[in-house]
Amino acid sequence: MPARRAALRLLDGVLRRGLAIEAQLDRATQGLAPSDRGLAHAIAAETLRWLPDLDLLIDSATRNRIADDAKARMALRIALVQALRLGTPQHAAIATVLPLVEGGPRKLVHGVFGALMRGQAALPDMPGLPDLVAARWAHQHGDAMVEAARAAIAQPPPIDLSLARADVEAPEGITLAERHVRLPAGASVPALDGFAEGGWWVQDIAASLPARLLGPGAGHVLDLCAAPGGKTLQLAAAGWDVSAVDSSPARLAMLAQNLERTGLTARTITADLLQWSPDAPADAVLLDAPCSATGIFRRHPDVLHRVRPAIVAETAATQAAMLARAADWVRPGGRLVYAVCSLERAEGEEQLARFLAARSDYAIVPVEADELPDGITPAPDGTVRTLPGMLEDAGGLDGFFIARMRRLG
Repeated sequence: MPARRAALRLLDGVLRRGLAIEAQLDRATQGLAPSDRGLAHAIAAETLRWLPDLDLLIDSATRNRIADDAKARMALRIALVQALRLGTPQHAAIATVLPLVEGGPRKLVHGVFGALMRGQAALPDMPGLPDLVAARWAHQHGDAMVEAARAAIAQPPPIDLSLARADVEAPEGITLAERHVRLPAGASVPALDGFAEGGWWVQDIAASLPARLLGPGAGHVLDLCAAPGGKTLQLAAAGWDVSAVDSSPARLAMLAQNLERTGLTARTITADLLQWSPDAPADAVLLDAPCSATGIFRRHPDVLHRVRPAIVAETAATQAAMLARAADWVRPGGRLVYAVCSLERAEGEEQLARFLAARSDYAIVPVEADELPDGITPAPDGTVRTLPGMLEDAGGLDGFFIARMRRLG
């Protein structure tokens, strides 16, 4: 029961208040044992992964539609996802959610669930995306991308490891690129061989590309919006003199822990990029800007249900302000890499076009095919856009937009 109540709180936070699961997890699961905390997270995440399809099942068994935010619908979603996706016995799936509607329509919840189970209700092979998301992505990237996104979200993604050095003994897996190994989903990271020795860290192959495109260390680099620090670790391992800047002390503390574990070195600076400035221009700047995070929907399906066009517009405005400031922190001849883990063109291609139109002192440094892992190709303008469907046979990758530029003069 406590785990189901926590799952209900997480779902309410996402669907009614627009909060990320991770941002509310500690509060929603306060006092729970680690196993119950994990169960609450699994129930909420899997419900969000299959939400449109769960709602279709519920609507097929009711004469009058249950309101989207009604506890009865929430309870049915949780019961169904347990029975149909998490392997919970049917009697336990319904018994553990009926108390969630205490004093409410218990008979309705019990009746709808029983009717669906007697009718051998099942979910499709691939989840459906929310209608607004599917329409938006089809308009921006085409129908094939939407189908690839449905396939990508059907299963939890694999675990990728970035290696600090070529000679690191990493857990056995698929080699996707130099110093990058992929493991099956579900592995317990701290229990993997080599974790304590610090020769590697978890980082999706797409997230590793921005730092890769700066190449071997060639002076001082500013890693902006750096935490939790995968790119900082990459840059330090490549020989750069790294200053990692982030506004979150808690996330920078995680970065400091990873630096200590890996034995790598970087300066950490807690600062708001819209207020802070460096003492001198850098040889390179990597801005992994805050964004809608729709590119990581495989790992965080809540983004599909809480990110609306207004949020995309708001984050795009923040990115534009940060990009304008960061551009002044690159020395003439130095490089600027702009990246977002977003599938929205407003935060990627359109953002870059506005920036280049305003800054005649910057030009794209085209990414060449041989700089990227097999299966990922540059866009015609030399930028990189990773999409669902790429590396599909190997387990896919997150959605990113990356542009590499040089400051002229």
